[in-house]
Amino acid sequence: MPKTVIAIGGHIGDMELTAGPTLAKMVLEGSRAIIVDCTYGERGHPQLSPTEYREQKLREGQFFADTIGAEFVALDYSDGFLPDDEAVAEQIAHIIRQARPEVLITHWTKSMHRDHMNAAQAALRGVFLASIPLENEVLPRHTVASILHAENWEDMEGFEADTFVAIPDEAFELWHTGISEHAFARGETYGFRFIDYYSALMEVKGCLVGERRACAFKSAGTEKFALAGP
Repeated sequence: MPKTVIAIGGHIGDMELTAGPTLAKMVLEGSRAIIVDCTYGERGHPQLSPTEYREQKLREGQFFADTIGAEFVALDYSDGFLPDDEAVAEQIAHIIRQARPEVLITHWTKSMHRDHMNAAQAALRGVFLASIPLENEVLPRHTVASILHAENWEDMEGFEADTFVAIPDEAFELWHTGISEHAFARGETYGFRFIDYYSALMEVKGCLVGERRACAFKSAGTEKFALAGP
């Protein structure tokens, strides 16, 4: 059955990289996917100014979303400065009420990156705020059935995957095309070959569940994610 899924990341590129193959799979199966990036991720390029890289990151994020057939939302926060406050959670809660997703994907709550942790906490708080009556909110309440934390090599403290999503070749190819537009993912900024790493990781996780490729998640929701397995 088609679903609506929201993926909430700390920077443009985070959810695209880690949850992107699963989002591509879901879109191919008729679901609606929305990528919400909390900061631009604009301070990570060794040669471009933050202003220049911000514009590039926005183009990269939109290209990825267009490639896999998702929607793209960038919140107006700066890389390294995502606050841990109610304002971010309220923005996310409003998006949840508008889109009414069954599934929400975000970072694991422990990370070497503050923006990742704050994005995860804002996502979880946003889920709660979307589910209760608020005086200044005109949209109806909504409860998210399934919450998944995406596997990210930068967010591994205490992370233990319990949910695996098989990734078919077509979804993988769409993901690969979209993420290849991101300079950081190609290894041009930090020197780390993110695309190679996550491509190989999908094959490793696929071995665990008898599939060619799979993405791994840690579930925090009230229902088991229905897309686990083939």
